[in-house]
Amino acid sequence: MTTFFENLTSGSMVFLIRQTLIYAVPLMIVALAGIYAERSGIINLALEGIMIFGAFIGVLFVRLVQQWGWFQAVYDADNYLALQGFMLLTMLVSALLGSLFSMLLAFAAINLKADQTVGGTALNLMAPALVLFFVRLLVNQNTLQMYTGDSAGWFMLKKAMFGYGRTDQPGFLFDTFVNKVYPATYVCILIFVIMSVILYKTRFGLRLRSCGENPQASDSLGINVFKMRYAGVGISGALAGIGGFVYALTTTNCTANGDVAGFGFLALAVMIFGNWKPLGVAGAALLFGLFKCVAASYGSLYVLNSAGEKIFFLKDMGINTNFYRLLPYLITLIVLAFTSKSSRAPKAEGIPYDKGSR
Repeated sequence: MTTFFENLTSGSMVFLIRQTLIYAVPLMIVALAGIYAERSGIINLALEGIMIFGAFIGVLFVRLVQQWGWFQAVYDADNYLALQGFMLLTMLVSALLGSLFSMLLAFAAINLKADQTVGGTALNLMAPALVLFFVRLLVNQNTLQMYTGDSAGWFMLKKAMFGYGRTDQPGFLFDTFVNKVYPATYVCILIFVIMSVILYKTRFGLRLRSCGENPQASDSLGINVFKMRYAGVGISGALAGIGGFVYALTTTNCTANGDVAGFGFLALAVMIFGNWKPLGVAGAALLFGLFKCVAASYGSLYVLNSAGEKIFFLKDMGINTNFYRLLPYLITLIVLAFTSKSSRAPKAEGIPYDKGSR
């Protein structure tokens, strides 16, 4: 019994929960971005491209603010609250530019009535090329990095900020959910909850969803379908931009290189698995986040035996490293194969709206 409790509160379990949240939260917020677009009737396959663009804008903004000396000034003054304020400001900038980038899809799908799948694919192809072009132009490298330091040093919470010494043990809950945690993770969870409530508990959300189910009926009630679909895609772009920056901040040490490791496509799978509903999306994101964490850190995960010794069970199994890297995507395919038949997409999704049709 003691060993079981020690396993539950071990450093390995703390690391597993902490890292699962780091991988799951960007998936949650970007999958919600997909829900907003598709509930309005627009297929947003461009989540990957918007994430890439949002990550680039966020990293670039952080780099510029560092060059201006603002970060160093508040860091030297031990003003950690101001540092988190800069982080929130960067998330806002990524959201605004992500929303602006998504307007390309909205204009093509709503005004030009172009094929939405082709439009989303075009943005996915354009975003990496655009980002790499600007990165080469700005720093003459293939990767845009912070001007100085790393993301953990600037934005991660540490127990020393709360008065604990280096050797102090603050406890399992504090160590799991506060120590070595990015506040951006909790900001994204808060945004996820607020935007989910807006989608399902407000008049705006009801009108948005009606445009994805029966736009003709919505129009007959005086709802401007074009405006609602623009709003859906704009909110989708903003959430995906935030997700891209948070992914770069927490996973790649605040760097941008035109790649987000397929998280945008994984978010689409999470959205379908979650049946276009926030609670389902949250559960699916945690599942995929767990396997992504296992894939990234299987060699450091352990359990304690009765003698209190660490057993690195996944590492000792002798399975090829590439299998663990493949695991999140393999689980995605398996889950989609069993759940896609029961998933129900919005009825008018992907169909250009024509006011004259009935």
